[in-house]
This record gives sequence, C-alpha cells and structure tokens, in this order.
Amino acid sequence: MTAAEVTITRYPAARGVVWLREAYAMFSRARPQWVMLLLLYYLIMAIVDAVPLIGQLAVPILKPVFAVGFLAAAWGQERGKRPELRQLFQGFRANLSALLPLGVLLLVGVTLAILATALVDGGALLDVLSGKTHLDEEAIASGSMQRAMLFGAACALPVLLALWYAPALVVFHDCSAAQALVLSLRASLANWRPLAIYGLLVGFYGVVLPGLAMALIAALTPGDAALPLAVVLMMPYLLFFVATLHVSDYVSYRDIFHAAEKPVAAAAPSTP
Repeated sequence: MTAAEVTITRYPAARGVVWLREAYAMFSRARPQWVMLLLLYYLIMAIVDAVPLIGQLAVPILKPVFAVGFLAAAWGQERGKRPELRQLFQGFRANLSALLPLGVLLLVGVTLAILATALVDGGALLDVLSGKTHLDEEAIASGSMQRAMLFGAACALPVLLALWYAPALVVFHDCSAAQALVLSLRASLANWRPLAIYGLLVGFYGVVLPGLAMALIAALTPGDAALPLAVVLMMPYLLFFVATLHVSDYVSYRDIFHAAEKPVAAAAPSTP
C-alpha cells in the first residue's frame, strides 16, 4: 500500500482505553521476550548517549529507527511469532533514509520547544536542564516554571503528533519522511479524543500510580533504605508499563490505518 492509498479511520474517545488494553494483552503473552527487547534497547541507548560530543544528539535521531524494531516485533507476534532481539535492528534494514530525517525532526522540534520556555520564565527551566541551577522545592512550586513546562509541552505537541505514526508509515506503507509526517499528523488530529484518553491513562499509570506507590513505600520504610527499596519494588512494574506503551504504538497504528483488516492479536505465539 502506498501513501496515496492510506485510509485513516476516526474513533471515539473510548478507543484510547482499548489500545492500552490490547497492548497489555499482547505484552502479557510474550512477557520475557518484550522485557529483553526493552532492556537491550535501553542498554544500546545508554551506550550511544555516553559517546562524547555526539551521543546526546544521536539518541533522539535513532529513536524512530529503533521504533521500527518494536513495530516489527508486534507485527510478528500478531502472526504467531515471538518477539526476537534481532528485530530491534529492523529499522536499519528498512527505509533508513526516511527514518533518520524523522529523528532529526524530533531533535530539532524538542530543542526548539525547550528553548521557547525562556519566553515564559526568563530561562529558569533552561538553567535547570543545563545544570546551571538545581531543581528545588521553590523552583517546582514556582508558577512561572510550571507555566514554562506547559508551554514547552504545547510547542512540542505538533512535532510529537507528526512523528507518532511516522515510523510505521515509512516501513509499512513505504512513505517518504514528508508523507509519513503529514499522514501521522492528520491521523492524530482526527483521533485526538482517543489519544487524549490514552494520554490521561498513561499519565495515571505512569506517573500518578507509581508516585503514590513510592510515597507509600517511603512512609513505611525507615531511613535511607526507602528510595532503594522503592526502586527495586517498582522496577518490574515500570518495565511492564513501558513495554506495553511500545506495543500500544503498533496497536493504535494498526487500528487507525488497517481498520478493515481483522486483527489477530488474540493468536498465541508459536512454540519455538
């Protein structure tokens, strides 16, 4: 299917719940494989990030390339295969010339959004992010810094929506980078209601719930042992949650761009 033949399906708000539920179901049927895939990804990103001068620039540029690996693993699982570590590198064997510009856009877009926060707080957030000042309770409570964070997020949102489905469109539809960005933005705007519900659920399960759990652990654990214990206890949950988010990228893409096809997510992976 080419870019000209792509059909975008619009869904009601409740579909955002379905995406997360189906993604978790897929993850649950191949939990060890998804966790290993996720750990390998973060290990590679940590190594790249540690490279002097170019590491911090390379990480966002490579994100869309590695996103293809998770998409390929989910696509294969729907067809009876188990996610494999080698699939993480599928993006390097796909349309790399279109995927790399997506990463450059991510880098430039997020950087400009962060720089734009200076218009709101006079550069206070930039000073914290650059390490010139430390983030303390006073800074967190500052209304100007909170407004700057919201303003930066609003500035970054169009770029993030344009990139949301772009890697999948490049690989599965053979779109150019420009075509993928336009189609992804159109699909995201058409489905802003389910994406908003999806975002609220991600905020609840990824921020509110872990925050409450860690606060409870800290209240019940004396002394300096509270933080290490909280990290150890919450790590499996966070791994499962992040892996589910990666699967949900594929689930929502398939739902929006392949609505006429019968999903086979219920199929169990084949025995190796």
